[in-house]
Order: sequence, then structure tokens, then C-alpha cells
Amino acid sequence: MQIAIVLYDGFTALDAVGPYETLGRLPDAETVFVAERTGPVRNDTGNLALTADRTLTDVPSPDIVVVPGGPGQESQMTNDTLLDWLRTADATTTWTTSVCTGSLILAAAGLLRGRRATSHWLTLEELKPFGVEPTQERVVFDGKYVTAAGVSSGIDMGLTLLGRIAGDEHAQAVQLMTEYDPQPPYDAGSPQKAPAHLVEMFRAQAASA
Repeated sequence: MQIAIVLYDGFTALDAVGPYETLGRLPDAETVFVAERTGPVRNDTGNLALTADRTLTDVPSPDIVVVPGGPGQESQMTNDTLLDWLRTADATTTWTTSVCTGSLILAAAGLLRGRRATSHWLTLEELKPFGVEPTQERVVFDGKYVTAAGVSSGIDMGLTLLGRIAGDEHAQAVQLMTEYDPQPPYDAGSPQKAPAHLVEMFRAQAASA
């Protein structure tokens, strides 16, 4: 099984690395980072790079596609090279997935029309113009399409899909060995729980961006 994790300038690192560390532990699976060009691809802060060892054209038919989100997602929504590759790859994938605003890229490619999907809480409504039904669930399965909410939820998505493919015990083993046992110091990980002034501050920033 081949897992292709897409990279582009301005991606969010954990969106890609979370699934890499969980879903990438499928038995006998090959995980490849792909981009338009090989070489280092900078994340949204610019101070971290992951290396794309293969171009999109090098990997025409992966079994699983993972599209991370990040501020760079906006320009990718009109990148015909990436969108065409996603449509072609999706024709033969077993699973097509995204993390955070990566779902907006899948939506722009027309792959989520008529389906339920999630995204970062600040961008959920942006799915609607593409004919997608947004939901605030952390991980959403709709057919072979799996979308995860913001950033850290890519870990949950990876583990959930790992369990679907390789069985619960294998996923539990990966969860144990990565010691994924969240005990956050604050209960502020969603707009429903966070202080209201923080939620409004980020909504205002997003509206003015």
C-alpha cells in the first residue's frame, strides 16, 4: 500500500506529520511525501521544511492520499496542477483524506460535493459553496473520504483509519507506542470550550485577512 502525503508551501507541519506518525505505520505500507517539485518544502512559519522525495507525476495512483492544511492552502485551491492530480489519483484511491483546511483543497477539486466533511473551525462555512455539508465532528467518514478538523485532529484521523484498515489492536499498539494519551493543561481546544474573547479575536482576524 502506498500513502502519498501532499506538501506545498505554507502547509502546517502537524497536519502532515500527525498522519505520518500514525497512519504511516500501516504494515508493509510505503509513505511518500509528494509535491510539484522534489526537495524541501517550507511550512507556514517558514522555519521548518519537509522533503518531497517525489513529484506528483511520480506518484500517479497512491492507495491513500493525505492533504494537509495551512495558510498556503488558499493558493492551492486554484492550482490546476495539484487539483488535476488529486482528481486523477482519487479515481483509484482506496481512501482520500485531509487534515484541517486540506478539505478545502479537496472541495475545490470537486471531490467532496454532496458529502459531509470537516475542517478547521474557522473555515467550516467555506466548505458550503463547494456543495459540501460542514460538520463540527473531529473526524468525518463519508464513503472513502475522511476529513479531520484542525491540526491535531490529524493524529485522531490517522489512528481511526489505521484501525479500519489494520484492525483495532494494531491501531491501539501504535497509539501506545506513540504514547498518545492527551491530557491537555487547558480545556480550550474548541470554540465551544475556549474563552469567548479568544474565539471572537480569531474570528475577527480571519474575517479581516
